Amino acid sequence: MRRLDQLLANLGYCSRREARDWVEDGRVTVAGKPARDSGAKVDPASVLVDGQPLDHPDGLLLLVHKPLGLVCSHDDREGPSVYTLLPARWQRRNPVVTSIGRLDKDTSGLILLTDQSPLVHRLTSPKHKVPKLYRATLSAPVAPAQQAELAALFAAGTLLLTGEREPCAPAQLTFRDATTAELTLTEGRYHQVRRMFAERGHEVVALHRERFGDLALADLPAGQWRELPLDTFGPL
Repeated sequence: MRRLDQLLANLGYCSRREARDWVEDGRVTVAGKPARDSGAKVDPASVLVDGQPLDHPDGLLLLVHKPLGLVCSHDDREGPSVYTLLPARWQRRNPVVTSIGRLDKDTSGLILLTDQSPLVHRLTSPKHKVPKLYRATLSAPVAPAQQAELAALFAAGTLLLTGEREPCAPAQLTFRDATTAELTLTEGRYHQVRRMFAERGHEVVALHRERFGDLALADLPAGQWRELPLDTFGPL
C-alpha cells in the first residue's frame, strides 16, 4: 500500500500538491470509486487516472536502440540525452530512470534503462560478468596474422590499458572482415573497446553495441525502445 499523492508523484503524473487537485476534480478513482483523500494508502493496482490504469506502477525496464550523438547522463551540460527519447512522464519518475552502464555519444546500439536500482547494481557488478557484444569498425585493414595476434592477446586477459593497474578481463574477438571486428566484454571500463584496440595501434572509427547478455536489438530502429519484463534477469 502506498500514499496516493506520493504514488502519482513518483510515477511522474503530477506533484503531490497537484494530486490533491486531481482528486478534487474527480480524475482519480480507487477500487472503482472516486478518490476522496490524496493522502490515503492505496493498492496501485486499484487506481485509475482519467479512467486508465497507472503507468508501470511496479517499475520500468526498457531496451533502447541508442542513436549516435546522445549521452547516457542526466546532466544537461553533457549534451542531448538518451532519456529525451522517453515519454515526459517517464522522465519525471522517482526513482529516476537511468541507464544500466553507459554508451558514450559516439557509440550507438543497445542500452538498457530502468528505475530499479537493484537491477542496475546487479548488471553492472563485475562479479556477474554479463557479456556485451560490440561491433567495431577500424580505420585501416588488419592483416590475418595481426587479427590472430589481437584475438589471442584479448583472450589471454593480460592486456594492460594505459593508466590502469589491472589488466582487462579475457575478451572474445572475431573479425567479420579486415576492418570490422566483434568484441565481447564482461566488464565496462571507460572507453574500453577503443582503448583496447588503440593499445596495439588500431583506431576505432565506429562502435555499435549489438547485444547485452541474451538480449539483441534485432530490427528495433534507432531511437526506439521496447519494454521488457522486470524479471528478465531473474527476480529482483
